[in-house]
Amino acid sequence: MKVESVQLKNFRNYEKLELAFDPGINILFGDNAQGKTNILEAIGLCATSRSHRGSKDREMIRFGEDEAHIRLQVSKADMPWRIDIHLKKNGAKGVAVNGIPIRKARELMGILNIVLFSPEDLSIIKEGPSERRRFVDMMLCQLDALYLSDLSSYSRALAQRNKLLKDVSFAPALLDTLDVWDEQLVRFGGSIIEKRRLFFNGLRPALSDIHNRLSHGEEALELDYEENVGCEDFASELKKSRDRDIRMKMSFVGPHRDDFCVKANGRDLRKFGSQGQQRTAALSLKLSEIGLVVDKTGEKPVLLLDDVLSELDRGRQNSLLENIRDIQTIVTCTGLNDLVSSQFEINKVFHISEGKALKFSTSQRARL
Repeated sequence: MKVESVQLKNFRNYEKLELAFDPGINILFGDNAQGKTNILEAIGLCATSRSHRGSKDREMIRFGEDEAHIRLQVSKADMPWRIDIHLKKNGAKGVAVNGIPIRKARELMGILNIVLFSPEDLSIIKEGPSERRRFVDMMLCQLDALYLSDLSSYSRALAQRNKLLKDVSFAPALLDTLDVWDEQLVRFGGSIIEKRRLFFNGLRPALSDIHNRLSHGEEALELDYEENVGCEDFASELKKSRDRDIRMKMSFVGPHRDDFCVKANGRDLRKFGSQGQQRTAALSLKLSEIGLVVDKTGEKPVLLLDDVLSELDRGRQNSLLENIRDIQTIVTCTGLNDLVSSQFEINKVFHISEGKALKFSTSQRARL
């Protein structure tokens, strides 16, 4: 699986841009706020239909423009794929695959699998449960179109149930319809819980091995999936919680309240980990996704590393390199000195400045 090229028009700070990538390691370097991350965001948008920054469509359109376009050329199983995304300031985005419009996001999922690691991913470890659920959901949605469908259906049912819980105090007769939404939650939520269990079971062995190498054998990483409720007990627990839900006007039981805990040598990293430990654990989680993608699809994903190498010491940089051999990688950074002097075999380099990209030749890189 490879990204062959990306074309941008009026996307973020780019009036017009076209880049062709190497199947190996690609470096995008330049000062801050020049547009490096915007390129990764465009690739991620084509893989998942969503911005990893949480941005709305209109926020990604170049200032003063009404529309933006992204075109991504992808090679998968030796077959070419073209993904086109049309962003509109005052309308829903348009998405087409090989020139054919698609109506639902799940039709896009799985065409291009990415693993993206950015400084914001530290929040997986140190922030609240919603960030950890988002990590799990984004990965599972890429790997399983049915999971995305179940998650969407569950979210809609949950929103309706919570609205009903708020309205029932004004219209007690609505209470009779609560069973309908409970059935929906149990149906779709049970499937979500089962798939999350499988996800964590598959993630743990790879995570332990990768983190052992990244930490040079100094830390044993553990991953505990903290279910709010098991799929076996979901229906009965919903009934037990009904009086509280009505009183508090929100749903307290279900996979929307799941969490997971990351421990190093038995200590919860969210509470007791240093910034360096949290960053290394987050990177281990992201790299563990690579094996899951390979097992599920038979193809290696594209790895996007957004300004994270400067946060790693030389030993961890080299350990990272060992984990990404034979994987197309697109790296953003502010300078090349550390990379040139490390063991990174750089295949292509672009200097990003003020919404433009200049390709560096081999001789130019050698003079750095």
